[in-house]
Amino acid sequence: MSGSFRMCRMLCCCSSKVSREDMSTESYEEAIAGLTKLLSAKADLGDIAAAKIKQITAELETAGSNQFDPVERIKTGFVHFKKEKLEKNPALYGELAKGQSPKFLVFACSDSRVCPSHVLNFQPGEAFVVRNIANMVPPFDKNKYSGAGAAIEYAVLHLKVEIIVVMGHSCCGGIKGLMSIPDDGTTASEFIEHWVKICSPAKTKVKTEYSELSFHEQCTNCEKEAVNVSLGNLLTYPFVREGVVNKTLALKGAHYDFVKGAFQLWDLHFKIIPTLHA
Repeated sequence: MSGSFRMCRMLCCCSSKVSREDMSTESYEEAIAGLTKLLSAKADLGDIAAAKIKQITAELETAGSNQFDPVERIKTGFVHFKKEKLEKNPALYGELAKGQSPKFLVFACSDSRVCPSHVLNFQPGEAFVVRNIANMVPPFDKNKYSGAGAAIEYAVLHLKVEIIVVMGHSCCGGIKGLMSIPDDGTTASEFIEHWVKICSPAKTKVKTEYSELSFHEQCTNCEKEAVNVSLGNLLTYPFVREGVVNKTLALKGAHYDFVKGAFQLWDLHFKIIPTLHA
């Protein structure tokens, strides 16, 4: 009680507003409980102090009610989706309930600002999406990168996608991390730096060809060069290579600049020789 009283006395004398900083050492519930106890004994505090405590209690309750509730956000998000999309387009979702046949396989970054379905206005069922740090495609390796390999295999051989898009983006933290790895290769994380090293050839090219540019400009160039490395890595998967050779599959590089509101799409012209069979 004494701690709560000291806090209340300070607030009554010094401030008419309650901020979260003022209550940094107590939860809203604890503060309200303390003030409620004081109100029960308000005869000794005087009318002015009691009124002040009531005001502070009300402000605390309002502040507490405005706290972000992640569970409620998820619930209201689904309710909105069901009401505004699912129930308004029963034909589309009825067909999707039977199966999927997307035309696109998209590799995009996990960055919360670059959801490909929003950026490219994909509708449900249009794109099979793989998201990871810095939208990287690792080379074929059954053991080391089996998760990415499984996604590519499923999209190409089972879903029969027609185009694979690797979409980089501006201000990519993964690319910044790649460009910041010391030349001696030392790392400071358990997973991130080992993952982004997949596109080390892009870093080497940018450091060599754009050494005069600022670090920020080098990162921007590396965002695009890393996409090209990933496109090359896609060709290490036999079923991707076969699809490209037979012209049933196309590879595209892309870069979304959310600072400028711009989008680039490009081809890489690989000189691919069909696989020879004995």
